[in-house]
Amino acid sequence: MSRSRFTLDIGAVRQNARVLVRALGGSELWAVVKADGYGHGAVDVARAALEGGATALCVASVAEALEVRMALADARLIVLGPAAEDELASAAAARLELVGADGRVPDGVPVHLKLDTGMGRWGLSELAAPARNVVGLMSHFASSESDPAFTRLQIERFRSATAAYGPLTRHLANSAGALAYPESRFDAARCGIALYGISPFGDDAATRGLVPALRWESQLALVKRLEAGESTGYGRAFVAERPTWVGIVPVGYADGFRRDMIGTEVVVGGERCRAIGAVSMDAFAVELPAERPVGESVTILGDGVRAEEHAHVADTIAYEIVCGLRTSAPRAIRRVIE
Repeated sequence: MSRSRFTLDIGAVRQNARVLVRALGGSELWAVVKADGYGHGAVDVARAALEGGATALCVASVAEALEVRMALADARLIVLGPAAEDELASAAAARLELVGADGRVPDGVPVHLKLDTGMGRWGLSELAAPARNVVGLMSHFASSESDPAFTRLQIERFRSATAAYGPLTRHLANSAGALAYPESRFDAARCGIALYGISPFGDDAATRGLVPALRWESQLALVKRLEAGESTGYGRAFVAERPTWVGIVPVGYADGFRRDMIGTEVVVGGERCRAIGAVSMDAFAVELPAERPVGESVTILGDGVRAEEHAHVADTIAYEIVCGLRTSAPRAIRRVIE
């Protein structure tokens, strides 16, 4: 049995895409598959999203787009991040669409002009008359998961700035916009995190009909009893106050189980157990309710354990949890199911 096993349920990705398509009410769904599909596998997620109703794919870089293009020859691909001058020829040859966010509009490729409506990052302060190869107008939410007032201000700024260019495709909404702000949907929405069955709001995605697409499993590689006063792991971060059964799981921060996830829960043999001690590069410990056999299954994502829970313990967001996973060989075995 492999030390770290991932299972991608592409049927869940398809279902999540359909949920988003319904929520968009006629606006197009553009699936965001950057960062290797948020750690899930860009090509597999992209294919499933298209099957579920997405009409375009969004990535962060030309390099990411070229990798997806090799597998999906006919997909519409939009590069959201900046493209270097020496990438323009490759982008044109691969039929990519680029984003213009600094005043430059590259020739020979379709371009989406990005307006800064409050993100304070990439984007133009105002729109000039678009060049002939401009096909879309876009902006980016700063806090759509947590600040309704500022989100609505951004929507109105975008609406006002782009009203004169109606024939161009306008896109602003992310997953939170698609699910919570009907007025943000315009012609298309760029949805990422919800596509993977993870809530952009940090709550249970199931309440919105979304299904987690990734399962992460390991096993108990060692089981031992600590007596009172004995410890496990670096720095003696956990010292037993009473006789305690401890299981060692052979994944660590090199696999994506972060040091700040201590205190989170995993499922061992059907029971929730708490991660204790210090996470090392290749292992972490769990406190067991009783002795368990070596080889007992451990579920880190799945069986009711959600990325949002781990993110809460680590004081971060679920995006960071899943993007940090090492799902490929030699650290892990990854399989894809329907």
